[in-house]
This record gives sequence, C-alpha cells and structure tokens, in this order.
Amino acid sequence: MKRNNFSVVNKIAQCPPVVKQPKHDFCSSLNQTPMYTVLIDWGSLPYHVVLRIFQYLPLVDRARASSVCRRWNEVFHIPDLWRKFEFELNQSATSYFKSTHPDLIQQIIKKHAAHLQYVSFKVDSSTESAEAACDILSQLVNCSLQTLGLISTAKPSFMNVSKSHFVSALTVVFVNSKSLSSIKIEDTPVDDPSLKILVANNSDTLRLLKMSSCPHVSSDGILCVADHCQGLRELALNYYILSDELLLALSSEAHVNLEHLRIDVVSENPGQTEFRSIKKHSWDALIKHSPGVNVVMYFFLYEDEFETFFKEETPVTHLYFGRSVSKAILGRIGLNCPRLIELVVCANGLQPLDNELICIAEHCKDLTALGLSECEVSYSAFLEFVRLCGRRLTQLSIMEEVLVPDNSYSPDEVHTEVSKYLGRVWFPDVMPVW
Repeated sequence: MKRNNFSVVNKIAQCPPVVKQPKHDFCSSLNQTPMYTVLIDWGSLPYHVVLRIFQYLPLVDRARASSVCRRWNEVFHIPDLWRKFEFELNQSATSYFKSTHPDLIQQIIKKHAAHLQYVSFKVDSSTESAEAACDILSQLVNCSLQTLGLISTAKPSFMNVSKSHFVSALTVVFVNSKSLSSIKIEDTPVDDPSLKILVANNSDTLRLLKMSSCPHVSSDGILCVADHCQGLRELALNYYILSDELLLALSSEAHVNLEHLRIDVVSENPGQTEFRSIKKHSWDALIKHSPGVNVVMYFFLYEDEFETFFKEETPVTHLYFGRSVSKAILGRIGLNCPRLIELVVCANGLQPLDNELICIAEHCKDLTALGLSECEVSYSAFLEFVRLCGRRLTQLSIMEEVLVPDNSYSPDEVHTEVSKYLGRVWFPDVMPVW
C-alpha cells in the first residue's frame, strides 16, 4: 500500500493481543496499547492557526518560517500580524538584546506601515539608536497608530537627540495618526508645540499620556492637553508642570473621570529647586469629580526639599520615597493622607519611626501595603502597627535589619504575632549574601 505522507492521521500498526498475565507493570501495559503515528502536513494548517503561531514568534524566526511554504508566506503578510510591533534598536557592541535587522525594518515600512497600530521602540543607551528610532518614525506617513511607546532601556538616550530631529519625527506620527489613544514618551525632548499638534489631530481618542521627565514641556502645554482631550483617563507627568489650573481642567464636567495620575517629584540639584504648593481646593475638586482616581507620587528629593509637601490634606493613594525622608514628613503623611493605600520608604536614617508608623496605621484606614528599608522601627511599635492594620495588609515587605529589638519581644515572638494578625505566615525580608 502506498503511504500518503501528507495524510493527517495514518494508522500504521496495531499490536496483536497478548497472553493474559497475572500482573502487568507499566512497560508491559504500554506494549499492549494500540500504537498510532500522526503525520501532519504543516502546509495545510488553517490560516488562523498559523497566524496564531506566528504571533508568538520573534520577528527573525517569523521571517524564517515564512520561507517554509507558500501558505506560511501568505500568512506572513496578513495585516493582522503587523498591527503590533516592537522595534528593537541597539549598537551590538554595547547592548545585550538583539536589534531588528535593517532589511526587515525597510520591509515593514514599505509593505506593512499601513497596518501598524500598536508600535513601540526599545533603544539602548546610545544616541545612534535613538536617532535610528526617529528616522523610522519620520517614515510612518501612511499609518494610523493607536499606541506609541518610546522606551530607553538604560539612560534616556532620546534626550541626546537634537530637539528639532525628535520633534519633527514625532510630529509625523501625530499628524498622520488620527486615532492615537495611548502615548508613552517619557524622558524625551517633546515640547509644547508638538503637544498642540497631538491635540489638534487626536483629541477625541487620547486616553493615556505618560510624559514624565520631559523638560521642554511647560504647565501651559499639559494644560492644553487636559482642556481638549476630554477622554484622558491616565496621565503621568513631573511635579513642576502640575498646577491648580491643570487639576481644575481635569475636574471639569466635560472631562471623563480620571483613573490614574502619576506625579514624579525629582530634584537634580539639592537645595536649588523650589516646589510650588497645590491648593487644597484643587485637590478636592479632582476627588469630587473622580472619586476613584489613583494619585501616585514618586519622590526623589533630599530631606530639606520636602517643606512644601503634605502641609494640607493631599489625596495621594500610593507613595514611594526613593531617597531619605524625615520623620517630620512621615508624621504629616499620617495626618494628611487619609486615602493612602501603599507606602514605600527606601531610606530614613537612624531615627526610629515608631510614632509615625502608628499614626499612619490609625489615620490611613485604606492602607494595604507597606515597604521599609534602611530605617528603624522597634519590635513593639511594629507589632502595634500590624495589629492596628490587621488583615487588610496584603503586602508587608520589611527588611530584617529595619526591626530593632527591645525588651518586650523576641524575634520569634514578632514572627508569631505578626503572622497571627495577618492571618498568614510572615517573615521579614533578608538581604542575600553572595
């Protein structure tokens, strides 16, 4: 009988019956099982199955697979396969990830640019890679993107590109894409005029805008976005462009409820940066309009630069301190941050935070997560904090050296009591020693 190599299933052998044995082990049982061989014609797989497989493949492997047969090559050019793409650009001598081959980039631009909808650029720390990303952006004249992300894997390399080159390339996308909904352009030289072009062409569709550490954007530029993009739900920016006018614009009746507001508070020159305060009535207007909004604040300040903050009630929900923060500021947080959900303190110094932590537990009734490192809390105060919070503490990450022994509890007793209050087994985090 001639064997058809392209049949989906061919039964080629069936073992004859065997004599009954008193007891069968695993191997003898396998020997009695009818055996089948499955021969698959990969070229006859349905388009949607091959498409699904291709979507999981890196671009290089996808291109190689397209040369297997005609059907696979046809799938390689299906528009659905090119709606989402990440350009990886690097200098091979200094980067750890593979770069998208230039020939493939040109093929994408020539044949699939019209299909691109969700695009990101991942570049290394070299200026050359960032400039290459700008060159690609400037060629996307026949596409209508929905999402755009510019990602620097190390230092912000886009900041080393000339401002005119970057803005010119970005403007091409802003003008030709009439349905941008998500834009992540942090650590870039984007400026106010380019934001106005973004608004003019995409005001009805923009939902997410992340643009922290963009020094050429002013409070007027971001205010223009808030005034015209009434559907904006997520916004990330630096504190220096936050203003009362911006919060009031985000609180207008025409604006949808804001869901996420991230604010980076950064100081590059200690003692030289003055931060203006935001009035309580502006925060109140935002919370009244968007009661469920998450207000996330990342602080990278020196201790003498915190004077402006938390003097009045502030509706922050997530607080992260990347540098040392004083006891006085943590005390203000306990009194003036009633919406606080998560608190992370990376450093404080050698002054115990006993009273401050207890104050936070008493007044921040929504607190569910705490992280402490390079600070000190006594055993007794820590146990009192956990007792006050109870099982609502779903995340409790405390470095072992943070907890300071006292005469009331031993380390084993702390572990036992904390586990009892949390309703689960808990241990402090330990720094590994290599």
